[in-house]
Amino acid sequence: MAPYPSEPNPLLLLLMISLLVGSDLVLVDAGSFYQDVDIIWGDGRAKILNNGNLLTLSLDRASGSGFQSKNEYFFGKFDIQLKLVPGNSAGTVTTFYLHSQGSAWDEIDFEFLGNLSGDPYLVHTNVYTQGKGDREQQFYLWFDPTADFHTYSVLWNPRHIVFYVDGRPIREFKNMESIGVPYPKRQSMRMYASIWNADDWATRGGLVKTDWTQAPFTVSYRNFNAEACIGSNGVSSCNNSTNNRWYSQELDSTSQKQLKWVQENYMVYNYCTDTKRFPQGLPLECNATKK
Repeated sequence: MAPYPSEPNPLLLLLMISLLVGSDLVLVDAGSFYQDVDIIWGDGRAKILNNGNLLTLSLDRASGSGFQSKNEYFFGKFDIQLKLVPGNSAGTVTTFYLHSQGSAWDEIDFEFLGNLSGDPYLVHTNVYTQGKGDREQQFYLWFDPTADFHTYSVLWNPRHIVFYVDGRPIREFKNMESIGVPYPKRQSMRMYASIWNADDWATRGGLVKTDWTQAPFTVSYRNFNAEACIGSNGVSSCNNSTNNRWYSQELDSTSQKQLKWVQENYMVYNYCTDTKRFPQGLPLECNATKK
């Protein structure tokens, strides 16, 4: 099947602005990494280029690198374009994720696990609530993510979390608090991105190690866009009557068909089918989604 095309970002030329939608303060970060993020580690290995339109992160034997959003968010739609490390990227992990603070943190993860030249990247997703994860789903992609930029997105609203690749949903995690499944809706989160060495587990369970003769390993980011509620101290600027489309967005029939196509053809691991890992019974949400 032909690669799914990247969608253009209509907010590319916007700087960070605040919009009033109804009574809700909605933050739109778009276009300039100078305005939107802080480099938080890497000692010069993270670089903002092209007038703030491009950010590169590098990894060598001494260190990786990373950045975070200046703002905290409490629900929103988050997009970023990545061009992953080409060639032999085994042992490396590139990330784009949301994360709260504290020992009982919430987290929504996109991780890209490198591989030997010619072998596919593995897209690793996870959802943490109150410091507990163990909700991994992993996918191959239907294109070469090192050849060009592609868009990776997270929709996080009170109803569900959806992971997208080039506008196509690959995973949905529903709010099932009604049956006792914790859901991340009480803590604000920042966006983080990084590249680091994880050759003890990232590629084939740690069997393939990082080849440091290929360093530095460099990943490129552009077009970060956050249409989101501002979060502060566990309080969201949005309310239940918000007019923001993404706040109550569900998967329509077309999106559900796309999700099914990805999961049937490109999913390679699903915690909800791993009975050996959960001998006492699968997590509650796994049984609920079968109904």
